[in-house]
Amino acid sequence: MAHYRALAELAPSPVVELNLAVAIGLTQGPVAGLAALDRIGDPALRDYHLLPAARAEFLRRLGRRPEAAVEYRRALRLADNPREQAFLAARLAACEAGGGPSA
Repeated sequence: MAHYRALAELAPSPVVELNLAVAIGLTQGPVAGLAALDRIGDPALRDYHLLPAARAEFLRRLGRRPEAAVEYRRALRLADNPREQAFLAARLAACEAGGGPSA
């Protein structure tokens, strides 16, 4: 996480902010990750599929599957890479089927 903080100081960008928020969530837990994602206010990420995908992942890890499904659907609409779409579709299907938080 320290590397992302350093990068954010040296070369700030919306994507670096997103990566830092994900690092926070992976090291401090999904609640902290969601809070960090919510603090990102850059409109440049509004249509970037990895923002809702990250939110979905943290929500899924918290067992909040209906909310995660909403975010996975949004990410799926925004993604244009077939492999990413397949991954997101599989995560969405798991949420809709009631897959557990760590599934």
